[in-house]
Amino acid sequence: MPSVLLYGSYGFVGNLMAREAIDRIEDGDADFDLLLAGRNGDRLREQVDDLERPGYRFALEDPDTVAEALERAEADCVLNCAGPFSNTAGPLVEGCVRTGTDYVDITGEIPVIESIADRDADGADAGVTLLPAAAFSAVPMDCLAAHLVDRLPEATTLAMGVDSLRPPSIGTVRTLIEGFEDGGAVYRDGRLEHVPTAWRTRRIDFGRGERPAVTMPTGDVSTAHYTTGVPNVAVYALMPQPARLALKSHRYLAPLLEPTPVREGLKWFAGLVREGPSSRSRKRGSTYVWGEARVEDDGGEFGGDESGEPTERVVSRLQTPDAYVVTVEAALAATERVLAGDAEDGFQTPAGAFGPEFVLALEGVEGFFDESKPESAPPEVDVSAP
Repeated sequence: MPSVLLYGSYGFVGNLMAREAIDRIEDGDADFDLLLAGRNGDRLREQVDDLERPGYRFALEDPDTVAEALERAEADCVLNCAGPFSNTAGPLVEGCVRTGTDYVDITGEIPVIESIADRDADGADAGVTLLPAAAFSAVPMDCLAAHLVDRLPEATTLAMGVDSLRPPSIGTVRTLIEGFEDGGAVYRDGRLEHVPTAWRTRRIDFGRGERPAVTMPTGDVSTAHYTTGVPNVAVYALMPQPARLALKSHRYLAPLLEPTPVREGLKWFAGLVREGPSSRSRKRGSTYVWGEARVEDDGGEFGGDESGEPTERVVSRLQTPDAYVVTVEAALAATERVLAGDAEDGFQTPAGAFGPEFVLALEGVEGFFDESKPESAPPEVDVSAP
Protein backbone atom coordinates (compact mmCIF):
# COMPACT_ATOMS: atom_id res chain seq x y z
CA MET A 1 0.00 0.00 0.00
CA PRO A 2 1.41 3.48 -0.86
CA SER A 3 2.26 5.88 1.94
CA VAL A 4 1.71 9.63 2.27
CA LEU A 5 4.04 11.70 4.43
CA LEU A 6 2.06 14.65 5.82
CA TYR A 7 4.59 17.38 6.62
CA GLY A 8 3.35 19.97 9.13
CA SER A 9 0.83 17.43 10.40
CA TYR A 10 0.42 19.09 13.82
CA GLY A 11 -0.50 22.58 12.53
CA PHE A 12 -4.14 23.65 12.42
CA VAL A 13 -4.80 22.56 8.82
CA GLY A 14 -2.33 19.68 9.03
CA ASN A 15 -4.16 18.25 12.04
CA LEU A 16 -7.51 18.57 10.26
CA MET A 17 -5.95 16.77 7.29
CA ALA A 18 -4.46 14.01 9.43
CA ARG A 19 -7.68 13.27 11.27
CA GLU A 20 -9.77 13.21 8.10
CA ALA A 21 -7.24 10.95 6.36
CA ILE A 22 -7.21 8.53 9.31
CA ASP A 23 -11.01 8.45 9.37
CA ARG A 24 -11.04 7.55 5.69
CA ILE A 25 -8.34 4.91 6.10
CA GLU A 26 -10.18 3.28 9.00
CA ASP A 27 -13.48 3.37 7.07
CA GLY A 28 -11.82 1.77 4.06
CA ASP A 29 -12.34 4.88 1.91
CA ALA A 30 -8.63 5.69 1.44
CA ASP A 31 -6.04 3.36 0.01
CA PHE A 32 -2.82 4.66 1.57
CA ASP A 33 -0.89 4.68 4.83
CA LEU A 34 -0.41 8.00 6.63
CA LEU A 35 2.92 9.13 8.09
CA LEU A 36 3.11 12.23 10.31
CA ALA A 37 6.05 14.60 10.00
CA GLY A 38 7.39 18.00 10.97
CA ARG A 39 10.28 19.80 12.58
CA ASN A 40 8.89 20.37 16.10
CA GLY A 41 9.69 17.21 18.04
CA ASP A 42 7.46 17.93 21.05
CA ARG A 43 4.36 18.69 19.01
CA LEU A 44 4.99 15.75 16.70
CA ARG A 45 5.43 13.28 19.59
CA GLU A 46 2.20 14.49 21.16
CA GLN A 47 0.33 13.97 17.89
CA VAL A 48 1.92 10.57 17.25
CA ASP A 49 0.77 9.42 20.68
CA ASP A 50 -2.71 10.82 20.12
CA LEU A 51 -3.29 9.49 16.60
CA GLU A 52 -1.16 6.34 16.88
CA ARG A 53 0.60 6.87 13.57
CA PRO A 54 4.32 6.78 12.73
CA GLY A 55 6.11 10.11 12.97
CA TYR A 56 9.27 11.46 11.34
CA ARG A 57 10.96 14.55 12.71
CA PHE A 58 13.30 16.40 10.35
CA ALA A 59 14.21 19.99 9.56
CA LEU A 60 14.47 21.42 6.06
CA GLU A 61 17.72 23.41 6.06
CA ASP A 62 19.81 20.63 4.47
CA PRO A 63 18.55 18.97 1.25
CA ASP A 64 20.49 15.81 2.08
CA THR A 65 18.64 15.54 5.41
CA VAL A 66 15.28 15.90 3.65
CA ALA A 67 16.13 13.25 1.05
CA GLU A 68 17.39 10.86 3.73
CA ALA A 69 14.19 11.33 5.76
CA LEU A 70 11.97 10.61 2.76
CA GLU A 71 13.96 7.47 1.97
CA ARG A 72 13.80 6.36 5.60
CA ALA A 73 10.03 6.86 5.66
CA GLU A 74 9.64 5.11 2.28
CA ALA A 75 7.08 7.75 1.35
CA ASP A 76 5.40 7.60 -2.05
CA CYS A 77 4.00 11.14 -1.82
CA VAL A 78 4.62 14.18 0.36
CA LEU A 79 1.60 16.31 1.28
CA ASN A 80 3.01 19.58 2.57
CA CYS A 81 0.77 21.54 4.97
CA ALA A 82 3.55 23.57 6.64
CA GLY A 83 3.49 27.26 5.88
CA PRO A 84 4.85 29.70 5.10
CA PHE A 85 5.48 27.61 2.02
CA SER A 86 8.19 30.01 0.93
CA ASN A 87 10.22 28.34 3.70
CA THR A 88 9.16 24.72 3.23
CA ALA A 89 8.23 24.00 -0.38
CA GLY A 90 11.69 24.37 -1.93
CA PRO A 91 13.51 21.88 0.33
CA LEU A 92 10.67 19.36 0.16
CA VAL A 93 10.42 19.59 -3.63
CA GLU A 94 14.18 19.08 -3.87
CA GLY A 95 13.93 16.05 -1.60
CA CYS A 96 11.08 14.64 -3.68
CA VAL A 97 12.97 15.09 -6.94
CA ARG A 98 16.05 13.39 -5.48
CA THR A 99 14.09 10.41 -4.14
CA GLY A 100 11.40 9.97 -6.81
CA THR A 101 8.60 11.01 -4.46
CA ASP A 102 5.46 12.78 -5.67
CA TYR A 103 4.72 16.19 -4.13
CA VAL A 104 1.43 17.93 -3.27
CA ASP A 105 0.92 21.06 -1.16
CA ILE A 106 -1.77 23.55 -0.15
CA THR A 107 0.08 26.81 -0.80
CA GLY A 108 -1.61 29.97 -1.95
CA GLU A 109 1.69 31.83 -2.42
CA ILE A 110 2.38 32.97 -5.97
CA PRO A 111 6.21 32.90 -5.67
CA VAL A 112 6.04 29.30 -4.44
CA ILE A 113 3.83 28.19 -7.32
CA GLU A 114 6.11 29.96 -9.78
CA SER A 115 9.22 28.36 -8.29
CA ILE A 116 7.66 24.88 -8.55
CA ALA A 117 6.64 25.61 -12.15
CA ASP A 118 10.32 26.33 -12.82
CA ARG A 119 11.10 22.75 -11.72
CA ASP A 120 8.78 21.17 -14.27
CA ALA A 121 11.62 19.55 -16.22
CA ASP A 122 13.28 18.29 -13.02
CA GLY A 123 10.06 16.63 -11.93
CA ALA A 124 9.46 15.11 -15.34
CA ASP A 125 13.03 13.74 -15.49
CA ALA A 126 12.61 12.23 -12.00
CA GLY A 127 9.23 10.72 -12.91
CA VAL A 128 7.36 12.60 -10.17
CA THR A 129 4.34 14.90 -10.08
CA LEU A 130 4.82 18.34 -8.53
CA LEU A 131 1.33 19.67 -7.73
CA PRO A 132 1.10 22.80 -5.55
CA ALA A 133 -2.02 24.70 -4.48
CA ALA A 134 -4.35 21.71 -3.97
CA ALA A 135 -6.50 23.72 -1.56
CA PHE A 136 -9.23 26.32 -1.44
CA SER A 137 -6.52 28.87 -2.23
CA ALA A 138 -6.60 27.68 -5.84
CA VAL A 139 -8.79 24.66 -6.61
CA PRO A 140 -12.25 26.29 -6.99
CA MET A 141 -10.99 29.24 -9.05
CA ASP A 142 -8.56 27.11 -11.03
CA CYS A 143 -11.35 24.73 -12.02
CA LEU A 144 -13.71 27.64 -12.67
CA ALA A 145 -11.07 29.25 -14.91
CA ALA A 146 -10.75 26.05 -16.93
CA HIS A 147 -14.53 25.82 -17.21
CA LEU A 148 -14.78 29.43 -18.40
CA VAL A 149 -12.17 28.89 -21.09
CA ASP A 150 -14.01 25.75 -22.19
CA ARG A 151 -17.00 28.06 -22.67
CA LEU A 152 -14.97 30.81 -24.35
CA PRO A 153 -11.79 29.32 -25.87
CA GLU A 154 -10.77 32.67 -27.40
CA ALA A 155 -10.63 34.39 -23.99
CA THR A 156 -7.79 36.85 -23.52
CA THR A 157 -8.62 37.94 -19.96
CA LEU A 158 -9.75 36.18 -16.81
CA ALA A 159 -11.09 37.97 -13.74
CA MET A 160 -11.78 35.70 -10.77
CA GLY A 161 -13.11 36.45 -7.32
CA VAL A 162 -14.12 34.97 -3.96
CA ASP A 163 -16.55 36.00 -1.23
CA SER A 164 -15.42 34.29 1.98
CA LEU A 165 -15.27 36.05 5.33
CA ARG A 166 -13.59 33.61 7.69
CA PRO A 167 -10.91 34.09 10.37
CA PRO A 168 -7.55 32.83 9.07
CA SER A 169 -5.42 30.22 10.81
CA ILE A 170 -2.10 31.14 12.42
CA GLY A 171 -0.28 29.60 9.45
CA THR A 172 -2.22 31.80 7.03
CA VAL A 173 -1.49 34.93 9.06
CA ARG A 174 2.21 34.09 9.16
CA THR A 175 2.20 33.46 5.42
CA LEU A 176 0.62 36.87 4.78
CA ILE A 177 3.20 38.55 7.02
CA GLU A 178 6.02 36.76 5.20
CA GLY A 179 4.78 38.20 1.90
CA PHE A 180 4.22 41.79 3.05
CA GLU A 181 6.90 43.21 0.80
CA ASP A 182 5.56 41.51 -2.35
CA GLY A 183 2.43 43.68 -2.67
CA GLY A 184 -0.09 42.60 -5.31
CA ALA A 185 0.31 40.61 -8.52
CA VAL A 186 -1.49 39.95 -11.82
CA TYR A 187 -0.64 38.23 -15.05
CA ARG A 188 -0.40 40.76 -17.88
CA ASP A 189 0.40 39.74 -21.46
CA GLY A 190 1.62 36.35 -20.26
CA ARG A 191 4.04 37.69 -17.65
CA LEU A 192 3.68 37.91 -13.89
CA GLU A 193 3.61 41.57 -12.93
CA HIS A 194 3.76 43.07 -9.45
CA VAL A 195 1.25 45.83 -8.72
CA PRO A 196 0.40 47.82 -5.57
CA THR A 197 -1.61 46.14 -2.82
CA ALA A 198 -5.38 46.46 -3.45
CA TRP A 199 -4.41 47.79 -6.88
CA ARG A 200 -7.92 47.79 -8.32
CA THR A 201 -11.44 47.82 -6.86
CA ARG A 202 -14.43 46.37 -8.67
CA ARG A 203 -18.05 45.71 -7.75
CA ILE A 204 -18.79 42.01 -8.27
CA ASP A 205 -21.92 39.93 -7.82
CA PHE A 206 -20.58 36.72 -6.30
CA GLY A 207 -24.11 35.36 -6.07
CA ARG A 208 -25.80 37.49 -3.44
CA GLY A 209 -25.68 41.02 -4.80
CA GLU A 210 -22.91 43.33 -5.96
CA ARG A 211 -20.19 44.08 -3.45
CA PRO A 212 -16.83 45.85 -3.65
CA ALA A 213 -13.81 43.58 -4.09
CA VAL A 214 -10.13 44.34 -4.49
CA THR A 215 -7.34 42.62 -6.37
CA MET A 216 -5.41 40.13 -4.23
CA PRO A 217 -2.14 38.24 -4.89
CA THR A 218 -3.56 34.75 -4.34
CA GLY A 219 -2.23 31.58 -5.90
CA ASP A 220 -5.11 31.50 -8.38
CA VAL A 221 -3.36 34.25 -10.34
CA SER A 222 -0.64 31.78 -11.30
CA THR A 223 -2.62 28.54 -11.47
CA ALA A 224 -5.35 30.02 -13.69
CA HIS A 225 -2.71 31.28 -16.12
CA TYR A 226 -0.84 27.96 -16.27
CA THR A 227 -4.05 25.93 -16.54
CA THR A 228 -5.68 27.95 -19.31
CA GLY A 229 -2.85 29.78 -21.05
CA VAL A 230 -4.89 32.99 -20.85
CA PRO A 231 -2.36 35.86 -20.79
CA ASN A 232 -4.19 38.29 -18.49
CA VAL A 233 -5.40 37.15 -15.07
CA ALA A 234 -6.50 39.08 -11.99
CA VAL A 235 -8.07 37.75 -8.78
CA TYR A 236 -10.39 39.72 -6.51
CA ALA A 237 -11.61 39.17 -2.95
CA LEU A 238 -14.60 40.67 -1.19
CA MET A 239 -13.43 43.37 1.21
CA PRO A 240 -15.44 45.68 3.50
CA GLN A 241 -14.37 49.31 3.38
CA PRO A 242 -12.16 49.22 6.53
CA ALA A 243 -10.25 46.23 5.16
CA ARG A 244 -9.83 47.90 1.76
CA LEU A 245 -8.41 51.00 3.42
CA ALA A 246 -6.06 48.89 5.52
CA LEU A 247 -4.79 47.03 2.46
CA LYS A 248 -4.21 50.24 0.54
CA SER A 249 -2.30 51.70 3.49
CA HIS A 250 0.06 48.73 3.16
CA ARG A 251 1.68 50.54 0.24
CA TYR A 252 3.03 53.09 2.70
CA LEU A 253 3.59 50.78 5.69
CA ALA A 254 5.43 48.03 3.79
CA PRO A 255 8.90 49.59 4.30
CA LEU A 256 8.30 49.57 8.06
CA LEU A 257 7.27 45.90 8.02
CA GLU A 258 10.02 44.71 5.70
CA PRO A 259 12.93 44.25 8.15
CA THR A 260 13.21 40.62 9.24
CA PRO A 261 13.04 41.32 13.02
CA VAL A 262 9.74 43.16 12.54
CA ARG A 263 8.25 40.34 10.47
CA GLU A 264 9.41 37.74 12.98
CA GLY A 265 7.87 39.74 15.82
CA LEU A 266 4.55 39.95 13.99
CA LYS A 267 4.59 36.21 13.31
CA TRP A 268 5.25 35.55 17.00
CA PHE A 269 2.29 37.80 17.86
CA ALA A 270 0.16 35.89 15.34
CA GLY A 271 0.84 32.79 17.40
CA LEU A 272 -1.18 34.32 20.22
CA VAL A 273 -4.28 34.42 18.00
CA ARG A 274 -6.83 31.60 18.15
CA GLU A 275 -5.63 28.79 15.89
CA GLY A 276 -8.55 28.86 13.46
CA PRO A 277 -12.35 28.69 13.12
CA SER A 278 -14.23 26.20 15.28
CA SER A 279 -15.69 22.96 13.98
CA ARG A 280 -19.17 24.46 14.20
CA SER A 281 -18.09 27.51 12.22
CA ARG A 282 -16.47 25.37 9.55
CA LYS A 283 -19.58 23.25 9.17
CA ARG A 284 -21.82 26.29 8.78
CA GLY A 285 -19.54 28.29 6.52
CA SER A 286 -19.86 28.68 2.78
CA THR A 287 -18.09 30.62 0.07
CA TYR A 288 -19.06 32.04 -3.29
CA VAL A 289 -16.69 31.97 -6.23
CA TRP A 290 -17.15 34.09 -9.36
CA GLY A 291 -15.31 34.11 -12.66
CA GLU A 292 -15.44 36.06 -15.88
CA ALA A 293 -13.73 35.31 -19.19
CA ARG A 294 -13.52 38.04 -21.78
CA VAL A 295 -12.27 38.59 -25.28
CA GLU A 296 -10.95 42.12 -25.01
CA ASP A 297 -10.89 44.67 -27.75
CA ASP A 298 -9.28 47.99 -26.81
CA GLY A 299 -9.44 48.91 -23.14
CA GLY A 300 -11.41 47.07 -20.48
CA GLU A 301 -8.30 45.44 -19.00
CA PHE A 302 -9.21 42.83 -16.34
CA GLY A 303 -12.83 43.87 -16.69
CA GLY A 304 -12.32 46.80 -14.35
CA ASP A 305 -11.74 49.64 -16.80
CA GLU A 306 -14.88 51.20 -18.22
CA SER A 307 -12.94 52.74 -21.11
CA GLY A 308 -13.55 49.65 -23.22
CA GLU A 309 -16.03 46.82 -23.63
CA PRO A 310 -15.25 43.18 -24.40
CA THR A 311 -16.27 41.73 -27.72
CA GLU A 312 -17.38 38.57 -25.85
CA ARG A 313 -17.94 37.82 -22.17
CA VAL A 314 -19.07 34.80 -20.11
CA VAL A 315 -19.62 34.51 -16.35
CA SER A 316 -19.84 31.41 -14.15
CA ARG A 317 -20.08 30.82 -10.40
CA LEU A 318 -19.54 28.16 -7.75
CA GLN A 319 -20.80 27.75 -4.22
CA THR A 320 -18.59 25.75 -1.86
CA PRO A 321 -18.43 24.80 1.81
CA ASP A 322 -16.11 26.64 4.19
CA ALA A 323 -12.59 27.24 2.85
CA TYR A 324 -10.99 24.91 5.42
CA VAL A 325 -13.40 22.11 4.53
CA VAL A 326 -12.61 22.52 0.83
CA THR A 327 -8.87 22.57 1.55
CA VAL A 328 -8.97 19.22 3.35
CA GLU A 329 -11.25 17.63 0.74
CA ALA A 330 -9.26 18.95 -2.22
CA ALA A 331 -5.80 18.10 -0.88
CA LEU A 332 -6.72 14.52 0.02
CA ALA A 333 -8.52 14.00 -3.29
CA ALA A 334 -5.54 15.38 -5.23
CA THR A 335 -3.10 13.23 -3.26
CA GLU A 336 -5.09 10.07 -3.91
CA ARG A 337 -5.31 10.83 -7.62
CA VAL A 338 -1.57 11.53 -7.81
CA LEU A 339 -0.91 8.19 -6.10
CA ALA A 340 -3.24 6.52 -8.61
CA GLY A 341 -1.20 7.92 -11.50
CA ASP A 342 -3.92 10.28 -12.73
CA ALA A 343 -1.54 13.26 -12.99
CA GLU A 344 1.34 13.58 -15.44
CA ASP A 345 4.91 13.96 -14.23
CA GLY A 346 6.37 17.42 -13.73
CA PHE A 347 4.61 20.60 -12.61
CA GLN A 348 0.82 20.41 -12.61
CA THR A 349 -2.04 22.62 -11.49
CA PRO A 350 -5.17 21.05 -9.96
CA ALA A 351 -7.43 21.71 -12.96
CA GLY A 352 -4.57 21.11 -15.38
CA ALA A 353 -4.06 17.66 -13.89
CA PHE A 354 -7.66 16.59 -13.28
CA GLY A 355 -9.85 18.90 -15.37
CA PRO A 356 -12.46 21.51 -14.40
CA GLU A 357 -14.85 18.89 -13.02
CA PHE A 358 -12.39 18.07 -10.21
CA VAL A 359 -13.94 20.69 -7.94
CA LEU A 360 -17.46 19.34 -8.50
CA ALA A 361 -16.43 15.96 -7.06
CA LEU A 362 -15.68 17.59 -3.70
CA GLU A 363 -18.43 17.14 -1.12
CA GLY A 364 -20.76 20.12 -0.83
CA VAL A 365 -19.62 21.99 -3.95
CA GLU A 366 -22.42 23.27 -6.18
CA GLY A 367 -22.03 24.61 -9.72
CA PHE A 368 -21.12 25.48 -12.34
CA PHE A 369 -23.74 28.24 -12.48
CA ASP A 370 -23.37 29.71 -15.96
CA GLU A 371 -24.79 33.23 -16.22
CA SER A 372 -26.86 32.42 -13.10
CA LYS A 373 -26.58 32.37 -9.31
CA PRO A 374 -26.78 29.64 -6.64
CA GLU A 375 -30.40 29.35 -5.57
CA SER A 376 -29.35 28.76 -1.95
CA ALA A 377 -27.34 31.99 -1.74
CA PRO A 378 -28.61 34.25 1.06
CA PRO A 379 -29.86 37.72 0.14
CA GLU A 380 -27.47 40.62 -0.15
CA VAL A 381 -26.18 42.07 3.10
CA ASP A 382 -24.55 45.49 2.98
CA VAL A 383 -21.18 44.88 4.66
CA SER A 384 -19.43 47.98 3.35
CA ALA A 385 -19.86 51.29 1.67
CA PRO A 386 -19.48 51.44 -2.12
